[in-house]
Amino acid sequence: MMKIEEAIVYCLATSNRGMRTEQIAQMINSRGLHVRKDGQPVTSEQVYAVVCRFPGTFVKAEGRIMLIM
Repeated sequence: MMKIEEAIVYCLATSNRGMRTEQIAQMINSRGLHVRKDGQPVTSEQVYAVVCRFPGTFVKAEGRIMLIM
């Protein structure tokens, strides 16, 4: 099981494009990359909060999240 930040990196790296938070959450949940402690699915709000916590890894531009390479 991945940490949520690792799951977000995986989604962005494998899609090879910027993604909306909703798309990232959907991909994480559909592939079972991360499960919350309470068993609920990952939300787009949770993805956004993680992205904001790691400004050296992710960039927000034009409504999409991208990896900083």
